[in-house]
Amino acid sequence: MRRVALCLLALAALLPASAGAKTIHFRGEKVGVPAGWPVYRLAERPQMCVRLDRKAVYLGKPGSAQNCPAGAMGRRCAILVDPGARARAAGARARASRIPLAQISTAAYTGLGFDACTAPSKRSMSAWTGSPYRAIGAYIGGVNRGCSQPNLTASWVAEQTAAEWSLIPTYVGLQAPTSSCSSCAKLSTSTFTAATQGTEAATDAVDQARIAGIGEGSPIYFDMESYSRTASATNATLSFLAAWTARLHGLGYQSGVYSSGASGIADLAAKYGSTYLEPDEIWFANWNGRASAASDPYVPAGAWVGHRIHQYNGGHDETYGGVTINIDNNYVEGATAGGGTSSGDNPRGSFDIVSSPAPGQVQISGWAFDPNAPTTPVSIAAYLGGKIDEGGASGYELGPIATQERSDLLALFPRAGASHGFDSSFPVVGSGRQRLCVYGLNIGPGTDKLLGCRTVGVPVPISVLRTRSAGNKVRISVRCEWPVGTVCPGQMLVRARVPQLYVVRHGRRRVTRTRMVRRLLVHRAFQLNGGGSHTFSLGLGAAGRVLTNARESPQAHLLVAIPGGRVGRRLRLR
Repeated sequence: MRRVALCLLALAALLPASAGAKTIHFRGEKVGVPAGWPVYRLAERPQMCVRLDRKAVYLGKPGSAQNCPAGAMGRRCAILVDPGARARAAGARARASRIPLAQISTAAYTGLGFDACTAPSKRSMSAWTGSPYRAIGAYIGGVNRGCSQPNLTASWVAEQTAAEWSLIPTYVGLQAPTSSCSSCAKLSTSTFTAATQGTEAATDAVDQARIAGIGEGSPIYFDMESYSRTASATNATLSFLAAWTARLHGLGYQSGVYSSGASGIADLAAKYGSTYLEPDEIWFANWNGRASAASDPYVPAGAWVGHRIHQYNGGHDETYGGVTINIDNNYVEGATAGGGTSSGDNPRGSFDIVSSPAPGQVQISGWAFDPNAPTTPVSIAAYLGGKIDEGGASGYELGPIATQERSDLLALFPRAGASHGFDSSFPVVGSGRQRLCVYGLNIGPGTDKLLGCRTVGVPVPISVLRTRSAGNKVRISVRCEWPVGTVCPGQMLVRARVPQLYVVRHGRRRVTRTRMVRRLLVHRAFQLNGGGSHTFSLGLGAAGRVLTNARESPQAHLLVAIPGGRVGRRLRLR
């Protein structure tokens, strides 16, 4: 997806008559066009690429076997005069409504893929079944899309997914304010406006996906080309992409982002594990020739594992079955559209807010329902530590809690109704900064749906209220901050540096010396009921007597630990 400047005026906006314009008559249309622009009759050039980045006039229907460069993108300023386009678009919409939507794979596709500026014809796709590729990027829309898409219809999508091609739906919308694409339409430098533009882009992307027969649950990747990482450009781009992700989730689709490793991906990686609403999938461009998604200098080793695409080579020609296409190379270990359980069967919803209202507790809110049973409450599961497939996460089954009224849902999903919101708090075994992922559990056909992941800071749910030392004992008051009905199992340890005698030789003489060594004075297990406190009396034993006899008011260190967290205190022994 290396891009140069692009332009398109859809179906030819009429230009005013002037000395710099000329009039073209074509199939009943009378169109004013710039005098210096070349005019191409597509019926005479069936393989000509209708490039939307060139100052040119195209007359007629774009061919199904266009010879396009893989790297075209930019603002729409070419003129395409195609009198039959509106009728064909209306017919495509009608046919799309009768064709089952493409299915989303229940497991990430792994293997080689390619992307081309325009979707290849059915004949070309058939010829390429002998290629090493089984995934293809499809540019479904966007103001900066570089090529016409006469082949990308719902029937094309249905046929290719039935032929076991995995699709990578891609949307080429507004670019970063400092984008390397000089003629591209840019997003605003205002973070508020950029967020609004991100929401609008996602809404249009879903409309285009549905016209193409790409159903809910599928990913849509935003193509954000390389840009200079100034503070204002980064902030605007991140605001745009967060809004893109939020809107896609709300409409039942997964969010993906394509960008250069050194710009968009680097900015997203810097936010990974924070409260930023990150995309589900990333697609990073690094043309190092390595067909692997395992590592990249700009992607943290533990980030988006199993949810990556690596574009490892730029535009070049490849030929299979006698058909040549200009492509970029990709290695895919991420979500695609095609092959698997029907996406329409999966739950829909959004994970909106996370907080920690009390030590050791997390509160989540959002909404979810299942199209298979739109009036039945959906069960929610939360995983502390990441997604299910990332390993090491602790799961919490919260039950069918998606029952609260949400007035915004009624307008969007009248058949399901408004009673699908959730707002619930629960104790967790974990403290500090934690990544929490929330799932809507499937009812009937389909699979569980990831509603999103967010990061939250969780205070440790144990408090040391008081400590007091007297003689050879320490009294410690501890409170369990988990809610009533739970139990804090834990342990207390007291450590200190105590004197130890040792002998050294100086010739024939033996000299006794003292050194301080770290020693465990006491180890005590305990259990406290949630919301309760207790004062424990800990004897320090023989090592404690040695310590208090050897030094005046020596210091020790208290550690109180429960699963998922611990607190420490300094003790002055008396």
